[in-house]
This record gives sequence, C-alpha cells and structure tokens, in this order.
Amino acid sequence: MIAVQITALNVTYIAKPIFTDLAWQIHDDRCTGLVGPNGAGKSTLLHVLAGQLTADGGSIMRQSGLTVGYLRQEPVLEPGCTVWEEALTASTALAEIEAQLAACEAQLGDPAVYGDETKLAHVLDEQARLLQRYEELGGLNYEGRVRAALARVGFERDIDLSLKTDSLSGGQRKLVGLAKLLVTAPKLLLLDEPDNHLDMAGKALLESVIRDYKGGVVIVSHDRYLLDVVADEIAELEDGRMTVYPGNYSEYAFEKQARLMRQQQMFQAQQKEITRLEQAAKRLLIWGRTYDNEKLIKRGKSIEKRIERIERIDKPVLDRKRMALELSGWRGSNKVLEISDLDRVFATESGEEKIVLAGVNLLLWHRERVGLVGPNGAGKSVLFRLILGEDEPSGGTIAIGPSVNVGYYAQQHETLDYNLTLIETIRNAAPLTEHNAVSFLGRFLFSYEQARSKVSTLSGGERSRLQMALLMLTNANFLLLDEPTNNLDIASVEVLEDVLSEFEGTLLVISHDRYFLDRVAGRIADLEDGMISEYIGGYSDFQAEKTERKQRQIRMKEGRRGTNVK
Repeated sequence: MIAVQITALNVTYIAKPIFTDLAWQIHDDRCTGLVGPNGAGKSTLLHVLAGQLTADGGSIMRQSGLTVGYLRQEPVLEPGCTVWEEALTASTALAEIEAQLAACEAQLGDPAVYGDETKLAHVLDEQARLLQRYEELGGLNYEGRVRAALARVGFERDIDLSLKTDSLSGGQRKLVGLAKLLVTAPKLLLLDEPDNHLDMAGKALLESVIRDYKGGVVIVSHDRYLLDVVADEIAELEDGRMTVYPGNYSEYAFEKQARLMRQQQMFQAQQKEITRLEQAAKRLLIWGRTYDNEKLIKRGKSIEKRIERIERIDKPVLDRKRMALELSGWRGSNKVLEISDLDRVFATESGEEKIVLAGVNLLLWHRERVGLVGPNGAGKSVLFRLILGEDEPSGGTIAIGPSVNVGYYAQQHETLDYNLTLIETIRNAAPLTEHNAVSFLGRFLFSYEQARSKVSTLSGGERSRLQMALLMLTNANFLLLDEPTNNLDIASVEVLEDVLSEFEGTLLVISHDRYFLDRVAGRIADLEDGMISEYIGGYSDFQAEKTERKQRQIRMKEGRRGTNVK
C-alpha cells in the first residue's frame, strides 16, 4: 500500500535547485534503498519526508494516520544521561501525558481543589482521560518495550544501559537512536546512513532489524552489501530525477547498465532516423523552391512537422565524471611488514592494565591486499598507530621493509588541517603552482570556489576525496587505509576499488565495508581478543570459514563431553 505519494516536488537550496518536478511513491510494506551521488539531495529528501524541511513546490500526500520515524546521520542524544534514560524519551507523547498526570496529582493535593467538589470532579475527569490515553499509547508496559528495543540492538546488560551518552561511539549512538524508533514503531522508517561507524556485529543487528520490521523503510546507504541483504527495491536519485528498480543493489546495478545500453541503442537509432528525415525535408524544400513546385515544398514542411512531433529519447550519460584517482606504487622490498609477538597494554584511570594487543603476528608481502577486521574497540586503529610509529609497543617488534614508503588514510580525517584552504593543502604536499593545484583538485571533483575555501567547509565525503588526492601525491608503495569508504558515494568507492586492483604496491585496510573487502582483499586478518586470526579470501570467504571453524570447535567440545560421560 502507498504510504507517501510525491508529485512535482521542488526544493531549492541557496538559489540552486536540488530537484524539480520530482515524483515518487513510497510503500508501507517494503524496504527501499535510496541511492545516488553525494549532493544529489538524498538527505534533503528525507528531511522533507520527516517534516523538518518545507518544499518550495509540489505535493506530498501521506497515508491517513501515517507515523514517521527519522534516524539522522548523527543522532542527537541528551548529554549527561544514561542509555536507559535516553531510550525512555523515545515517546514524546507519553512524556507529555506523564507531565500532565503529575500536574493533576499536584492539583489533587491542593486544598483549593479537593475542598471544591466542582473543581475536584473536573480534575478527576481529566486524570481519568489522561490515564486512558496513557494506556492506549502503551504506557503500562512502556519500560518493558524500551528494554526489549535496547536488547534488540545489542544493549542487553545492565552495564550497557548505564553507559553515559557522552561516552558512546558513533556506532553506539546510531543503535540507541534506532532503538528509540523501535519503541514507537512508526509505520514508515527513514534511515540516513544508519550503518556508518557500525562494526560487523552492529551491521548484522541493523540488517536483522530492517528485515523484520513491520512497516515501510527508506534507507540511504552506500553499503552495497547491506542494500543487497535488506532492499526490496532501489530508488536512484540522480540529476534531480527518481528512477525505481525492483530488487536489491546487485540487481539494480545490472539492470541500470542494461537500461543505459538499451537507451543508447534507441537514442542512436532515433538520431539516425531524425537525420534521414531532416535531409529528406531539406532536399524537398530545395527542389521545391528551385523548380517553384508547391507540392514538394508542402511535403518538405510536412516532414519538418513530423520531426517536431517526435518524442525525443534523452542521450544517456554513460561516462559520468568521477574522481581521477591514480595510485601507481612501485616494487620496493619483497617483505613489506613483519609484526612479531606484538603487545600493547594501556593503564586505566584506576591504575589497572588494559590489554589491547597480546602477541599479535602479521606478515605482509609485496602486492598483498589484506583486510583488517574486528569489533569496534578491538585495537585496529591502535595497530595502525604502532605501525606508523605514533605509539610505542609494550612488547614485540614491528619491521617495515627498507624500500617501503608508507601512505596513510585516516578515518576521522585527522591528517587534514581544517584551517588551510584546499589549494594550500595540496601545495604543502607537492611542489605545484596554484594553477596546477586547482587543476589537480578538479580531477577530484572540486570546483574553483571549493579549491579556494577552507577544509573546514567541506562535507565528510569531500574530505574523504581530498585525503585520496593527498594519498595520490605521496608516491607510497604501502598503503594503510582506515575505513576509506566511509562518506564516499558508491561511484567514488568503485573508482577506489578499480584503482587498488591495479596498485603495484601493498595494502592493509581497516574496513567494515563487506562488499569492498570482497572486491579488494585477498586475505582477511581478524583482530579479536588481542590476537589475529587469518583467513584466505575476501569477506564472504572469511565469514564462511569463521562459521565453519566455530562449528568444528563446538563439535569437538561435544565429542570430548561425550567421551567423558562414557
């Protein structure tokens, strides 16, 4: 059933049209993946649907009684409170009723009220009405629903519920925001990049929640694996137009390419036919005027009118402009990185020791592509800092080959100076003239105005592209990439994947992007409980082998238990 019908929607931002005459139908019984390049207007559209932005024109017809829940890219949580306290604020309607009930109780304790039969009856009637409404909204089992929603997204233990919102990671904040939506269970969920900052376990929870959700879901995401698993259809917002494709992301990617090829063939055939008709009309008009033949002139004009009536097929854009990333690399040492018995222990505020890495071993050879995975907090970024020499190990050794030049991509863009302009940033990294720096930035889709602006003005995706540009200037043959696909749109991620496949050097990449790891990695290093386990292949191979290893361990334990019983 149609939940929202959008017709001729117009939205303009600072005199620039985001989309014009946009049409779209959203259903309440399916999950729609909303995709498109950065800047296409996906988040803007969600703001409009959530009622947080007013469109400049067009209409939005909503299903009667439709409730909408919106999870922002960066959920806003009340600082200083616990996860449990934050989750209890999920239903604003219940909070309002509780406040009104408290006011009623205060009035009932007022002598001016309980001493006046008329006033007392009025307050008691109001209290009864509020209690009935409270029950209708599920207030009687509200805390149970809140606890169940938090458990659904991984906050099961009392210690999890007592965590302060200020101390939560980006991924945990997303999950708390999602839990609050599950409490109120709106008919339509709007999720803006809900997978950002989530580790593999968090993504698995998110996938399960979306698959089981009893209502409509619109999800903006660049995670192709997630869209393959949860999406019933893909809505592509591009060039201000919405095109809907049935099926998941992989089906969409295939069908889009097939449509473009068919459109190209029809466009070429139509152009050939139009050219033939134009030439025929031109000949008839010339002959008619030359020989003063009115019949030929009429036939020529008739063909011209026929040409005007033809419904033109748009020329498909087969090669859209993408960032021109090049990572040539070079041979260097055969043995690139050797980590032996590496330990890293931190002292906590209470004076106790926290073991992050315990006897880590890892060996990388020239041209290997290794994906480093593990839960948030496992120590992946700590390992990178140790390799870069930004931190000292508590024990063990790290040896980097003598002919190895390391290039580093930071997840939080820590390597960027936000006070510099883009031109200054590039010229600090390479001896380029201002003109050449602007041209170089243009290859990464930055306009001249952006090139002269400060890094602080850029969006997350634009900062990611700038880091890619800087990486290209390092001439590194060993790349350490920390979540390089975060904030990049799918087109830019595909460019990165293609470039890395041709890269002459070696790659160690931290990533929770499973589709990316399947395309890039030839080996997976799983960091968990301070140690690394290795698996040959991409993420899907790793997942299958890890599951098989766990099952073997269970069978072995059961076998030993059976032997002991005998």
